[in-house]
Amino acid sequence: MDDREKKSIIEGLLFTFGDPLESKELARVLELPQKEVTRLLKEMKDEFDYNRRGIRLIKFNDFYQLGTRPEHHQWIKSIVLERNTKSLSNAALETLSIIAYRQPVTKAEIDHIRGVKSDRSIETLAMRRLVRETGRLDKPGKPILYGTTDEFLKYFGLESLDQLPPLEGLADSDYMEE
Repeated sequence: MDDREKKSIIEGLLFTFGDPLESKELARVLELPQKEVTRLLKEMKDEFDYNRRGIRLIKFNDFYQLGTRPEHHQWIKSIVLERNTKSLSNAALETLSIIAYRQPVTKAEIDHIRGVKSDRSIETLAMRRLVRETGRLDKPGKPILYGTTDEFLKYFGLESLDQLPPLEGLADSDYMEE
């Protein structure tokens, strides 16, 4: 496998995962020496910057993540604000329902229930002020706990969470296990 293919795989992994990945984890997945992966990541960062790509490779400590170029903020903000006026996606609604019924709940619990990462959905819901951070779980890593907001109640025309429809038939499922 040549460097071009290795970089392509790294870019795909970073894009798909979304969250920062450590170079040693990338090295493990690619079955390459960490020094080689670090070299490839540095080359990718330089190439993205030199070509003024719309995305950039962000490095902090030994973690890497794809992100947008800061100078594109005004255009990104424009479309995000435009999209916020649209209805919620199925993924966002699914995430919101999990938060509403299981709150306070961590992102890991939401991801487990959905079977996919929920970062973007949580971010969308937070931007629309439908969910918020309610605290941190007292366990290693201190994961963030999420809950609904008054804006959530207003959005769905509810006076309180007691007015949520019952979860008939779900009480016996894996979704409701503690």
